[in-house]
Amino acid sequence: MSVQPGHFYNSLHLLEPTSNQQQQRREIEPSFYYFAYGSCMCPVDLKRSLGEKTHTYVMGTAKLKGYRLGFYRHSALRNCGVLDIVKDPTASVEGVLYKLPLRLSDRLDEREEVPKGGYRHETVEVYCHKRLYTAVRTYVVVDKLAEELAPNDWYFNVVLRGAVTCGLPEQYCWNLFNHMHQLQQRHWQTQDVRSA
Repeated sequence: MSVQPGHFYNSLHLLEPTSNQQQQRREIEPSFYYFAYGSCMCPVDLKRSLGEKTHTYVMGTAKLKGYRLGFYRHSALRNCGVLDIVKDPTASVEGVLYKLPLRLSDRLDEREEVPKGGYRHETVEVYCHKRLYTAVRTYVVVDKLAEELAPNDWYFNVVLRGAVTCGLPEQYCWNLFNHMHQLQQRHWQTQDVRSA
């Protein structure tokens, strides 16, 4: 796996030039910072929920210290385990920092099932381009499972595609791949034992 940080977004800006009016509107429009660590790292998948292109809202790759990833939620929509973050002073989570228009906040909450009690807002600090961003929104699972639940192949691929195309560090991408793969292997071994 060869990951070239920034390559994906640099080429996007060449492919999708914005007019001066669009740029000015984005600069004066009320907005919020959002740290994505799961399927929302992929701007294509995020666009599906928010209803507009999200590439231009990407600030870059970011790091959240003091948390680790885990699959502590069952998604009825995806019928599998989905990502969550849990506090861990020895760990960090890589992801993507967006600066989204405030008008998209409700749609993002809907995607994360905030009204149904799936996830809730958590305010965090992340590092992006060697700068600390404070008052950044991310989402954490409300009712965490006692143990991790494997992702299905679709969710596995969306998360990994987002991590790789957004230029997360290569070792982090490999660790993410390995973590998801091990959860799937454990799931299938459990299924085999039950069916024997």
